[in-house]
Amino acid sequence: MSKHHWHVLGAGAIGCLFSQHLASAGCAVTLLTRGQPQSPCARIRIQENGVTREAEVAVAPGADRGRAAQLLVATKAPDIAGALASIEHRIDAETDIVLAANGMGFVEQLKDMLPGKRLYLCITTEGAHRLAPLHVCHAGRGVTRLGSVDGLAQPSWFADWPGGELQQCLWDAHVDIAAWDKLTVNCAINPLTALHQCRNGELGSSPILRRKVAVLCDEIAEVSIARGRSETAEALRTRVQAVIAATANNRSSMLQDVAAGRVTEIDYITGYLVREAKRLGVNTPLNRELLSEVSALHG
Repeated sequence: MSKHHWHVLGAGAIGCLFSQHLASAGCAVTLLTRGQPQSPCARIRIQENGVTREAEVAVAPGADRGRAAQLLVATKAPDIAGALASIEHRIDAETDIVLAANGMGFVEQLKDMLPGKRLYLCITTEGAHRLAPLHVCHAGRGVTRLGSVDGLAQPSWFADWPGGELQQCLWDAHVDIAAWDKLTVNCAINPLTALHQCRNGELGSSPILRRKVAVLCDEIAEVSIARGRSETAEALRTRVQAVIAATANNRSSMLQDVAAGRVTEIDYITGYLVREAKRLGVNTPLNRELLSEVSALHG
């Protein structure tokens, strides 16, 4: 018997990874599409270390009527507001909206757009990239943290997430801290890989890029301290170096977006950091420079 019925906006790598997990955990899953789907059902394939996991899910137009009780939003940060606006008729006061996007700043936008709605953050370090529509490579295991942006108690649907293929899934009462910690690492890695068209590992092997990472970490640490996150500042260099080493062969999502001519999430990653720095009176010249340069590529 199904546990909960999850509607999913965004069938990219993370959307498919979580959809397959939820379906395998016994949940009903419906992917919401912009237009009329070719079929009312689809099969998601997740490939990892030569093994393929599959799950069949329902597919429905977002424009159709029908309430979404649990809604997972796995679009890019710049697309969240528009995607939710297109299915606002499916959202009511009891809908739980789980946001699984990189960056920060979209929560504030949604609070203005959907006042009083129950918003949750899903912060994950799972590594995945799309091979084809609904076909994803699960490239690296990570930790997923879920939590309420308003400090609400752990909901019943959290039981859908732990275990199975995603073994490290935690409820985090301070998920905003996890969001900031992830943002700081992304700020140190993603823009450089996008501008230099390089895999993550080159940020550790190239002396020039290694120095730039060090300068970025210094600036980001200053902002973190001013924000009251001295623990983040102290651990930042070690964390960034560990991520670079662990994901040496990866092409960051920002690099993939630039290569494909898509809008990047730079305004929700480095842009958010630069805005916070300005609010707190911290100077971040290299971050500002990268923000300008990446924005000039594709936004």
